Amino acid sequence: MKKIKNIKLIGLIILSIILIVGCSADKKEGSNKYKIGISQLADHPALDSARIGFEEGLKELGVEAEIDYKNAQGDIPNTMSIAQKFVSDEVDLIYTIGTQAAQNAKQATSEIPILFSAVTDPVKSEIVDSWDKVGGNVTGSSDMAPVESQIKMFKEIDPSIKKIGILYNTSEANSEIQINEVKEIAKSEGLEVEISGVSSVNEIQQTLNSLIKKVDALYMLSDNMIASSVELVAKAALDNKMITVSAEENQVIGGLLITNGLNYYDLGKLTAKMAKEILVDKKDINEIPVLIQKETVVTVNEKTLKALGLNENLAIFKNAEKRVN
Repeated sequence: MKKIKNIKLIGLIILSIILIVGCSADKKEGSNKYKIGISQLADHPALDSARIGFEEGLKELGVEAEIDYKNAQGDIPNTMSIAQKFVSDEVDLIYTIGTQAAQNAKQATSEIPILFSAVTDPVKSEIVDSWDKVGGNVTGSSDMAPVESQIKMFKEIDPSIKKIGILYNTSEANSEIQINEVKEIAKSEGLEVEISGVSSVNEIQQTLNSLIKKVDALYMLSDNMIASSVELVAKAALDNKMITVSAEENQVIGGLLITNGLNYYDLGKLTAKMAKEILVDKKDINEIPVLIQKETVVTVNEKTLKALGLNENLAIFKNAEKRVN
């Protein structure tokens, strides 16, 4: 009798375990919450805006996500470690912000879907095969700036400008791509281009001081290292009464004069839509082309405009959105 009771007890325990495991499995299978790893190359306003736009975009679209955010603090090898950690954690999707973060995530996995933002030319950076047919597990949104309209701004503001200077990070592939484009456009605008490269933030001040002596105005690329020191660049230019045109809005907020550029918050939201297509709608990532944000905004820093003593009635300034850093 006792033996029968023990057998029944053991049977009840086994049945309970089966029910618990079954319920857990059903809960996991039916769960709509996704785990997303975010790998951001560095701290600066444009990249931060892309991340915030992405996270808020997911919420607006009703995508429930557990976000694991990691920042490489500008250290490129860190982006590989971050990507490898996401792979071992078996996240559902990796969102990378910055070219090197995207490149290393691609190297870390060929299975987990990867989205990127703040990559100027993903084809030349060898992240995707082509803009339309990505050819792998990676796609995203490009921050390719409307360079031609930006370069035209120099002459619109001051026709006497003859030479523009560009400071860039020699390790940033996207910066070299942008420089080549600027050089081509500058020729048609009757402008010369003087470039100066740095390999670390510590070199910026001295290199910038030397560059300013050789040029009439400055153009800032969407270069992550240089953009992280935008206040330093803006102050040096202002001290020398020098006009500055930038590749994106956050640099104007940081003190540069003007841009016709992208909004990185909106870029992040654009990428969030792609994440929904992949995670919720189960769309094959190979069917999602790289997107470019078409809407741009002319933005001027009102404080810098006044400090330079420029004619505020010029059409380029009158019709621009005003910002104050």
